[in-house]
Amino acid sequence: MDAWRRAVEHVAARSAGGPLPPDARVTVHFHPDRCSGGATVLERIVAEGTYRSQFSTGISNGGLTAHPGGDRWRWESRMFGGAYDEAASHERPVYGAVEHRRRATGGAIRFGSCWLEVARTAWDRVTLCWPDSVYEPEHLGTPAHAGELLALADEAAVDPLDDYVEAQLHGGFEPARDAERLVLDPAFRGAAVERAAARLGVPIVWHPGLELRVDRIAELEAYRGVDALALALELAVDGRIDARILGEAAEAHDQQTIKRVWHLIARFGHRVAD
Repeated sequence: MDAWRRAVEHVAARSAGGPLPPDARVTVHFHPDRCSGGATVLERIVAEGTYRSQFSTGISNGGLTAHPGGDRWRWESRMFGGAYDEAASHERPVYGAVEHRRRATGGAIRFGSCWLEVARTAWDRVTLCWPDSVYEPEHLGTPAHAGELLALADEAAVDPLDDYVEAQLHGGFEPARDAERLVLDPAFRGAAVERAAARLGVPIVWHPGLELRVDRIAELEAYRGVDALALALELAVDGRIDARILGEAAEAHDQQTIKRVWHLIARFGHRVAD
C-alpha cells in the first residue's frame, strides 16, 4: 500500500464528528513571488506541474524542520502512524488549512498572501488536525469527520492568525488535477505573478487584498517585535506596505523578519477592496 494511503487510513480511524460544512474550503497558502532555485515559487509550480512539500523545497512560511530526525519529520511520524518514515521526500504531504468561517482571506493567511484551493475531488486524500501540528495535536480528522476539530477551533481563544484547522493533502498536489482555483492578492495585478499564474492551467480569482498603512504600524511593535516594525517602516511605499512590496524586498533581508512583517500585514492590514 502507498505511504499516503496508510497515512490517510491511520488518521481516518482516529477521526470523529460530522463532515465539513458544504461551503468549507481547503486552502494551501504560499507567497508566489518568493525565490526558489532561481525562479519564483509560482514559476516553479508552473514548470514542474506540482506543489512540493517543505521536505522537497527546503523553504517554508512556518518552521524549517523538514529533514530526517527533525521536528516536522517526528510530527508526521506520530500523526500518520509512521507511514512516511521510509518514504521519499516527494511523497510527503503538503500543508494547508480549512476555511470554514467564510473569510475572504482563506484558511490561514499567515502562511502566504495567495492560495490554491483544493478541489473536492481530492478531499479523500486530505487529513486534518487541531491545533497546528507544531503542537503535536491529539485531535485528528478528515473532511468526512471534522466536527470535533471545528468545535475545538471555534471555542479556542487564540490569535486570529492561529485559529485555523490545519489540513494535509496526501498523494501529491498537482494544480491542474487537484486545484479548484488559484486565488491571488490584487497587489500582483499586472506583475510577473499574474503572468505566471496564467500558465498554471487553473482558474484565477482575486481576493480583496491586504495592505497596512504605516500610520498604524507604530501601534503594533509588541505584536512581532521592534525589528519587524522597523523593517515595515523602511519598506513602506507611499505610506503603505502590501504583499508585492514586501516580496520585492524579501531576498535582501532576514527571512524571519520578513515573515514577521507579513504577519503584521495579515493580522492588521485592511482589505483593499473595502
